[in-house]
Amino acid sequence: MSEPPDSSESVPENDAATEEEHDKQGLDLAKSLAGRLKQQAAKGGFKPVKRRRRPRIGGAQISSARPDDRDPQRLTNTLGRLMRDQGWEVDVAVHGVMARWQTIVGPEMAEHCKPESYDDTVLTVRTSSTAWKVQLDLLVPQLLFRLNAELGEGTVTQVKVLGPNTYTWRKGTRTVRGGRGPRDTYG
Repeated sequence: MSEPPDSSESVPENDAATEEEHDKQGLDLAKSLAGRLKQQAAKGGFKPVKRRRRPRIGGAQISSARPDDRDPQRLTNTLGRLMRDQGWEVDVAVHGVMARWQTIVGPEMAEHCKPESYDDTVLTVRTSSTAWKVQLDLLVPQLLFRLNAELGEGTVTQVKVLGPNTYTWRKGTRTVRGGRGPRDTYG
């Protein structure tokens, strides 16, 4: 086993030589700066440095190293902020659902039922025939559940199912119920 070095051994000669060659002027400078700092702290500390305004070029403020609103922004962040500020988030989400209508209701139902409009939590769906209107009327509770799961609770409160667009004999806003129409005998 080897023994640890004896602490009584003398420092090698080259370490003692470096100590003598060391520039004492730098050490004196550091000591004087530390003394001044102590005196300043004893007098009440340092005053905060007053920040100067950035110089303006042509009325616009110059950009700095830190990020701010004047720096180039990602388009997705800018569009997200615009939608949030304008209150368009729900409308955009609903239109996204309309674009994915086939995956939500299935390919066969999507072929015969198309979303027509969304206004104030009411989704209007147009069907291709009265048989599909009846079928969709039966599936409205399930459709509401699915849409609110996709968009957030309370986004769609009612689904209005309309039959196919057919020709109407009505002219004007006021008509007589059971009046003349396509099944009349005219005489």
